[in-house]
Amino acid sequence: MPERCQWPGDDPDEVAYHDSEWGVPTRDESVLFEALILEGAQAGLSWHTILLRRDGYRRAFLDWDVEAIAEIDESRVDALVQDEGIIRHRGKIESTIANANATLLLRRQGLSLADVVWAYADPSNEPRTDIQAQTDESRAMSRELKRRGFRFVGPTTCYAFMQAVGIVNDHAAACFRFPEIARMRDRLLSERSDT
Repeated sequence: MPERCQWPGDDPDEVAYHDSEWGVPTRDESVLFEALILEGAQAGLSWHTILLRRDGYRRAFLDWDVEAIAEIDESRVDALVQDEGIIRHRGKIESTIANANATLLLRRQGLSLADVVWAYADPSNEPRTDIQAQTDESRAMSRELKRRGFRFVGPTTCYAFMQAVGIVNDHAAACFRFPEIARMRDRLLSERSDT
């Protein structure tokens, strides 16, 4: 059995997420948007709670189609507050719509969500030994996203998001995923610097 990070424990859902998704670097807007929303939804809750509701979120938020999410009206919000497949927190639901609109505004400005969030990537792939809940980079990302109209993007949420989408590689040095993720990050960062 391969050595992995300790945080998934023995939970099969968290182990599967760790082994196949957590930390995989991506610039795909839909994946980034989903991760940002789910990390915001987690505020005050466990990741396991959110992980079990991912299908509910994908259904409720139209497979993360930001154009369609931006069009959600108040009556639909009222229905989503009753939807047991997601976290029924009006503020978090409304922030998803606000974040879709903020993402669309980025597009109109000639930017992408990836352009904004990957600006905070550390090119180093050195394993971290002192992982914290937030960093200078996550605090800066939080300020920038808030400035651009995003909500539920505090520095702790931003750091968890950075971990989830590979902006930082916080797999433990001994974890079998660490070197794979490091190679993926190097490739993505070098492709970006070539453009």
